[in-house]
Amino acid sequence: MSIQITATGRYVPKKILTNEDLSKIVETSDEWIFSHTGIKERHIVSEEEATSDLAYKAAMSALEVINLDNPKAAALNIELIIVATASPDYPGFPSVACMVQDRIGAKNAAAFDILAGCTGFIYALDTAFCMMKAGGRKKALVIGADALSRITDWTDRNTCVLFGDGSGAAILEYREDSLQENKKRGIHRSILGADGSGAEYLQLRRGGTRNPFRAGEIVEKPTHIEMAGQEVYLFAVNAITKTIKKLLEDEGLTINQVAKIVPHQANKRIISAAAKRLSISENTFFLNIEKYANTSAASVALALDELAKGGSLQKGDIIITVGFGAGLTYGANLIVW
Repeated sequence: MSIQITATGRYVPKKILTNEDLSKIVETSDEWIFSHTGIKERHIVSEEEATSDLAYKAAMSALEVINLDNPKAAALNIELIIVATASPDYPGFPSVACMVQDRIGAKNAAAFDILAGCTGFIYALDTAFCMMKAGGRKKALVIGADALSRITDWTDRNTCVLFGDGSGAAILEYREDSLQENKKRGIHRSILGADGSGAEYLQLRRGGTRNPFRAGEIVEKPTHIEMAGQEVYLFAVNAITKTIKKLLEDEGLTINQVAKIVPHQANKRIISAAAKRLSISENTFFLNIEKYANTSAASVALALDELAKGGSLQKGDIIITVGFGAGLTYGANLIVW
């Protein structure tokens, strides 16, 4: 028995915002942003787009891998849809997953959202894995999607340079095969963790039940991301290194057996520091942050699709997805491709 990723997909909005464009909005420069983050540009949703639109298009991209001529026919076999997002269309409900379920025509699927910040897709993969293993579901659709540009303060140069919009999707299938090769493939182990003591380091302060908007109130700024950059940086480097080490230890593997690590794309400096601590080349990490910036829960999913379709992965390769995010949360999945 194995639960394998059999298809992936991604979608990013057409509009591109470059570092040069940002330098006209806030006091910054292309050189400063790239040297400090590794980011050159990011994709931004149009006025007509919301997170569910991004999630739907990533889902269709993955379903087309299964059935190019009729992806909605493939959706009828999906029994579970999980969307990881920190920027849903609506606060609380309905879930983005339910809107995706309706649009793709997955009439036989349960659907719900997961909120674990930028670690969301990693949490969602493990949740789908456990539900499929326990409940006998054969196919699941896992999506990471965020439109952080809608909750970014574009006057805050410490945060607005970091974020972009996008989505990625993966289709998981339950396989029961006598072939030893197939038994080895799939998701093998996940580690999920959290440190709620750091909740204030990365948050949306306004708009929830703790601090709602009130009638007659004059709001100078809408709900937006607030981040303590140094604290998040230190947490991230530690979370990545300790989680990868624990995952390998639990599986009895060495870092040299890993073909690629697909990290959350938040800041290239975080990856450089993690690589140094792990005593590995930065090239072991697959990075696309230069083109997309930090797309939150979409980040790992989007990168995984780009890696999978880039032609460098071989059947049987060991890969690790790893992330960290608001909550604070962290996690990793070990996958045999």
